[in-house]
Amino acid sequence: MRPTVGSQPQGDELQELVAKVAVGDHDAYRTLYRAVVGRVFGIVRRVLRDEAQAEEVAQEVMLDVWRTAARYRPERGEVIPWVLTMAHHRAVDRVRFARAAAARDERAAAKAHVTAFDEVVEEVENRLERERVRHCLRGLTDLQRQSLTLAYYGGRTCQEVADQLGSPLSTVKTRMRDGLVRLRDCLGVGADDLP
Repeated sequence: MRPTVGSQPQGDELQELVAKVAVGDHDAYRTLYRAVVGRVFGIVRRVLRDEAQAEEVAQEVMLDVWRTAARYRPERGEVIPWVLTMAHHRAVDRVRFARAAAARDERAAAKAHVTAFDEVVEEVENRLERERVRHCLRGLTDLQRQSLTLAYYGGRTCQEVADQLGSPLSTVKTRMRDGLVRLRDCLGVGADDLP
């Protein structure tokens, strides 16, 4: 990355090198590379403050010089400022990209954290609700609790509950209705809230 010691091309010589690079002259590119890479690395390193990234970006800039040499216009300025402007822009783009990536990562982490928190809250609410239902079930008569437990937790129909308990179907339905009314009152659920 460091420039070589010795006579470096200047002004018109650099413009001639860029013109030759524009038509694919590898030797001219090698000379141009040696003449400007040290300055490119220096400006990129000042912006990025990381040597490894600076080397990577400097290489990208030098590839851009190879690819865009045909677009260089001597009447618009000297070669060194043209190359260093590309280097500065590329380094600033890298900083912006890194900041945007960090912000995206932070947002994703925040969303993931909120989701985990919501799951915990939901689990706590479910446990509290189950405990309230258990408490209210303990307030029912044995016959009401058995009928509702067999129907809702056992998945049985009213007829199956009646058969299992050895009671008439109408008695089981009455027990279940009365038990549901007492549960509703205990849980503080209005009639409009029931399904």
